[in-house]
Amino acid sequence: MATRRRLSPTFFGGLRARELGGASVSSRATAGLPYLADLSSDPGGRGGGVIAVEHSGDPAIPFAISFGKTAQTCNLLAVADEDGYVGLYDTRRRLPSASSSLEKSAETRVCDWVAHNNAVFDVCWIKEGSQILTASGDQTVKIWSVGNRKCIGVLSGHTGSVKSLSCHSSNPELIVSGSRDGSFALWDLRCDPKSPNSHGETCLTSSAVVREAHSPILRSRTRSRAKAASTSITSVLYLKDGVSIATSGAADNVVKIWDTRNLKVPFSNKNSQAGAQPLLKSGQSLNKHTGLLSLKEGVKHGISCLSQDSYGAYIAASCMDNRIYLYSVLHVNKGPIKVYTGSKIESFFVKSAISPDGTHILGGSSDGSVYLWQVDQPESAPIVLKGHEGEATSVDWCASEVGKIATSSDDSTVRVWSTMKMDCTNVSSPTVIRKRITAPSTEYRRSITHEPATTSRDGVVCTSGDGELQSGCHSPLQPRALHFGTPESSKKRALALFEEEALDSRKSPEAQTNSPSSVLSPPPSLKRRTIRDYFASAAS
Repeated sequence: MATRRRLSPTFFGGLRARELGGASVSSRATAGLPYLADLSSDPGGRGGGVIAVEHSGDPAIPFAISFGKTAQTCNLLAVADEDGYVGLYDTRRRLPSASSSLEKSAETRVCDWVAHNNAVFDVCWIKEGSQILTASGDQTVKIWSVGNRKCIGVLSGHTGSVKSLSCHSSNPELIVSGSRDGSFALWDLRCDPKSPNSHGETCLTSSAVVREAHSPILRSRTRSRAKAASTSITSVLYLKDGVSIATSGAADNVVKIWDTRNLKVPFSNKNSQAGAQPLLKSGQSLNKHTGLLSLKEGVKHGISCLSQDSYGAYIAASCMDNRIYLYSVLHVNKGPIKVYTGSKIESFFVKSAISPDGTHILGGSSDGSVYLWQVDQPESAPIVLKGHEGEATSVDWCASEVGKIATSSDDSTVRVWSTMKMDCTNVSSPTVIRKRITAPSTEYRRSITHEPATTSRDGVVCTSGDGELQSGCHSPLQPRALHFGTPESSKKRALALFEEEALDSRKSPEAQTNSPSSVLSPPPSLKRRTIRDYFASAAS
């Protein structure tokens, strides 16, 4: 359940405020129901529940999760695990509780298959949800058809585990991958494949490779496993401009932005630690300025994850110093514009994700909790979601359903969190406010339906799924009249009332006399009026 440290504004409140009254967030928009503080993974909510990741009764640790990105696949959750499996789960189904998740795991799963003979570290939906990319410890990326779960291509060329994947925002044929070998590669799926491998799978080669993209700083020349691990690319991100790629590594606390038209040197290197050292200027090489990024002895560094909102305005970076840094893409030279604290990032498996609308940041934590920050209030305490019994690692947002998120953990479970189902609509939403303006008067409606007048209090009591009273709901109509019927019948009834009222008003002699059209085409029985006569009658 969610632990509410501070009252949170409504989910996507920034968008509501902009729709109602400009770009600034008004108090009216932020005073509604706190959707995010009501998140729950207990069954009984709208799609909430626990998914046990297991194969033939043996638990497996999930490494990556991802919701579908289209209207057809938005409720499908892809889960990749340490055993090389990829499973698809329909989050619209009634998911079980934690106590029964293991015995009901087969009921919640749509399908699963063995994608690799090694761990799968990342998954990526492409081509309108018809295909899935999987990045694995076997040093390859595979392309899978979701319909028949067959491999239709293999991206080979890396010499280390592939840790991260990202797809071009408008061209699903363009892919970027980051590897533990310290390189990131660009792939064009339209290129002619080379000869099939021993399994008969079609193999593709990369169109460009950048090696030692994040080299270790001031390291000993002694070769060791620790040094090899420090060269790893931890995250890659295809930016929304279509030509830029952001990368992060385990060796430094730098976010590098590369121009795919000239990959010899990144055009921006950004230090993730606020106030630690001066930022590098655009176009400068990291190796020439190692002194600027040297950290104090014993301070952890390295970035575990990069994410961006659907508009491409922000980049969020999870750093091993237990902070999440936010960058503005339009002002990358200024460095981090906001910093978020509260979670513990003690391994590179702990990820974060900024919401599609760019208003919230969701992050895992090594303490087992999931943290949720409001982007424009980094100084406020985050909402804490408790339930996992191990390190909370991957997180993701459902792009099309308000208030649904997914988190994975080392406890071999994936939790789907959703807001508790409400018994009434939040009247602070723009939809209800528009209804408040356009709804016919209650007196006129009673005269048509012959309803007796009733009295009501000023507030409408709203209850959640567990029966708890919710404040902040007020009736826009006094008194409140009850109607029963389908939504379509209500719309038709309201439309008929409007048409009848408009027809009566047009037929009345007074309306014909006082309307502006009477000036241009007056009735024959009336004296011809002028524009001055119309305004004079209106003023009186």
